[in-house]
Amino acid sequence: MSSKKYVIGLDYGSDSARAVVVDTETGEEVAQSVKYYPRWMEGKYCNPAANQYRQHPLDYIEVLEYTVKNALKEAGSDVARNVVGLSFDTTGSTPAFVDKDGIPLALKPGFSENPNAMFILWKDHTAVKEAAEINALAKKWKEDYTKYEGGVYSSEWVWAKVLHVLREDKSVREAAWSWIEHADWMPALITGTEKPDQVVRSRCAAGHKAMWHESWEGLPPEDFLTTLDPLLKGYRDRLYRHTYPSDTKVGNLTPEWAERLGLSTDVVVGVSAFDCHMGAVGGGATPNVLARAIGTSTCDIMIAGYEQIGDKLVRGICGQVDGSVVPGYIGLEAGQSGFGDVYAWFKNVVAWPLNNVLAKSKLLDNETKQKLIDETIDQIIPRLSEEAMKISVEESTILATDWMNGRRTPDASQEVTGSITGLTLGSSAPGIFRALVEATAFGSKAIVERFREEGVELKGVIGLGGVARKSPFVMQTLADVLNMPIKVAATEQTCAVGAGMFAAVVAGIYPNVEEAQKKMGQGFEKEYKPDSKNARQYEAIYEKYLKLGHFTENEL
Repeated sequence: MSSKKYVIGLDYGSDSARAVVVDTETGEEVAQSVKYYPRWMEGKYCNPAANQYRQHPLDYIEVLEYTVKNALKEAGSDVARNVVGLSFDTTGSTPAFVDKDGIPLALKPGFSENPNAMFILWKDHTAVKEAAEINALAKKWKEDYTKYEGGVYSSEWVWAKVLHVLREDKSVREAAWSWIEHADWMPALITGTEKPDQVVRSRCAAGHKAMWHESWEGLPPEDFLTTLDPLLKGYRDRLYRHTYPSDTKVGNLTPEWAERLGLSTDVVVGVSAFDCHMGAVGGGATPNVLARAIGTSTCDIMIAGYEQIGDKLVRGICGQVDGSVVPGYIGLEAGQSGFGDVYAWFKNVVAWPLNNVLAKSKLLDNETKQKLIDETIDQIIPRLSEEAMKISVEESTILATDWMNGRRTPDASQEVTGSITGLTLGSSAPGIFRALVEATAFGSKAIVERFREEGVELKGVIGLGGVARKSPFVMQTLADVLNMPIKVAATEQTCAVGAGMFAAVVAGIYPNVEEAQKKMGQGFEKEYKPDSKNARQYEAIYEKYLKLGHFTENEL
């Protein structure tokens, strides 16, 4: 029997989940499996026109069983016998209401088709009004409970979401006992610690999204919550006081879940964190290096020493939390609400004739039409990128902002909208696409500049995720706009591998996550260096981006 030890990192993204089996000695990704959430892919329980995005807990359970078993099958029985630990990362804030036993309401009779009983995905923006109320009350209160979350509470975060649902849905209001983050529910589910008073809560989730802080003994006090709305009465007492970093053990697999996953009850399960936080660890982040998980949105993570942060409050970001990324450091989070989603939106605009004209044509049979449509749509972004690269910076007259899905950082607002200006009768699809890519880069620069304005040292940038690995045009534009080199992590599944690194610490393979990073990290595969001429030109265009953003936010 092999003496090697393995861990499983489970990464729950917006559309799918993946399980990665990792060799704890080398960091080799031995096997992996990915599965899309079946109900989500059917568009169930979502209403994009109302910014409503909900996910059924059965989707999470089904992909857990499938991906773990499938990855272990690929890895082989000898590997499965030597798995010692398992950890999750998830998107967030993604909460759901639960009953007294910690069961999400959507798993109970009468609620299985009710979107309000499901997990509320991070990008659900139905709670804009509630977020505004939280911000207004926090600024009047004797203690500003948003101050460690950048001073601006977002509709993407848990208290705004749960209050919105409590107000909207009487049936959920009457059945709910408490709420839980997706990040906390997954380890609780498979270790048998689902009851609200038994759940081991993530420091990452609580500190960045739930206004938890040690200085006020946990969550905001009862009088603050009930002043916000009496519907929140009693929730604080039914939630939690303490939170834990991701090097903490939640428990072992229950016999039921060990059997369902093809593992043993000796497998330990760690405290979860949000995807980008574990992705930063898996991608090799070190102090004062900004790790950017670039996908449909971005999440920007940095760790900084206590001596650097001190009593400083970093304005307008998504939180500064002790131990939310690496224990022993302050974790700083920022991000953009739309990045790859901006490109996907434009692709759908360009593809409209294919889906609405060609699809209805009677000149071709249905199978041929669909094949042609699918193949053409797949080529839209690559061809736009290819042509956009040929347009020089000075040629373009088009300017855009990147707020098609609101703004996460700096200064969260889900009420702002995107804009495009400078269009002429000569403007082309590649020209517009280039402007959108530049807009997402300008949004990234705004985050970097905010950190600098707040006195946070920035030593470098790491790119993580699909866009970083697969989009040279986007990454070069980003390097030019930031006027900084960007290293791209060699690990494809940085979030899952980061979860695996924490699982190795929880299992006792390594004493801390820094040591796990050294042994299991895969380094970098590429570096994008800024073009000095483009960087100078982008400095001036960035100022125009800021003016356009100010105008659309304040004057329209």
